[in-house]
Amino acid sequence: MANTTYCKVWATTDEVRQLPSEPFLTAYMVVLFIVGVMFIVLVKNTRPQDLRRLLQDAGVALNKVANTAREIERKVFHICGLLVPLTYQVLLSNGVEKWKCSRICWTVTLCGVGSDLLRVHVPWVQRNWPLKSILREQEQTQLCGGSWFALGCTLAIHLFDPVIAMTSIIFLVLGDLSAALIGRSFGQSVCNMKVGPGGKKSVEGSVGMFVCCFVFGCSIFSQVHLREYAVFVASLVATLAELYEPFGINDNVSIPVLSSVALTFGFARTFNCEPTRSPLLWYGHIA
Repeated sequence: MANTTYCKVWATTDEVRQLPSEPFLTAYMVVLFIVGVMFIVLVKNTRPQDLRRLLQDAGVALNKVANTAREIERKVFHICGLLVPLTYQVLLSNGVEKWKCSRICWTVTLCGVGSDLLRVHVPWVQRNWPLKSILREQEQTQLCGGSWFALGCTLAIHLFDPVIAMTSIIFLVLGDLSAALIGRSFGQSVCNMKVGPGGKKSVEGSVGMFVCCFVFGCSIFSQVHLREYAVFVASLVATLAELYEPFGINDNVSIPVLSSVALTFGFARTFNCEPTRSPLLWYGHIA
């Protein structure tokens, strides 16, 4: 039975507003994707020398400008990952059931990973791989980040409630992007301390990722009572997963899965006295 005292203190019926509607989520994902595409177009149409000048004007140290510019050109492609939560939300809003969406994801993921395995093990495929130019050196002989990204998104979509999965994927796409770009641009400029395995990451990059995840998480759950608690915990978990890659699991898998667990736990705690208001039941009618 719900604790009525707890409910009166933390989540009374008068205080808790209705959850955002499906049109809100659809509009949110559409706008986010459009802004991402505009950023991609802007970067691709900016001459390298102009990009380097913009970075210098933004305060990036001269010795970091060239590496930051290269990282932006490589990482900007990752914004296309926002197409995943957008497509998921559009399918759900048009009446496609969650299990069907999950099956589609598994099909795409298995095909993608299979193709990537061919790239790794078949020389002809490796020589003619269309995205060879954006692969990191260590990805030449192993699965690329795209395969792990697909697996992480699929697991989140399969295991967790839709709004939780979509939020965790946004954490992965934009949070990881923020960590990489801010870390490359301003790493060890403010806090001269190396963190992460081998000291390859920076405090500045991790702070940038946490802030990015927290802001987007709070905006998605903008009408959810005590959203800050669950979003704070999930943002922290996502940041630590990116920083340390626990158990050696690729962060493209650990970030969406672990942040989904954290969001689920957080909302379960704050809504245990108002279960009908919980965002975990947001899509209960179509799960």
